[in-house]
Amino acid sequence: MITVNLYYTGENGNARKFAEEMEKSGTVDKIRSEKGNLRYEYFFSMNDPETVLLIDAWENQEAIDVHHASSMMKTITDLRDKYDLHMRVERFVSEDVSSTDEAFIRK
Repeated sequence: MITVNLYYTGENGNARKFAEEMEKSGTVDKIRSEKGNLRYEYFFSMNDPETVLLIDAWENQEAIDVHHASSMMKTITDLRDKYDLHMRVERFVSEDVSSTDEAFIRK
């Protein structure tokens, strides 16, 4: 699994407006239904109201590449431009939880 954390930052609440429009327009539902998408979820920072975190997880790089080639990317890009957002990206490749970590995970 590949997880990408995208931090969208703007001014005057624009990052939140972007996330709300992504949800209301149905774009998020379309992305979630794409083959290989495991998670597409926005979170709002308690410490930085001008930043929204998107956690975007995919089965593999091929699924991400197909998503990036889809028409939804134009919608996303247009909305980012509309709200004048800037981004910071972190990318993680998942591995199984080690047995030493298990002791610290409450299920």
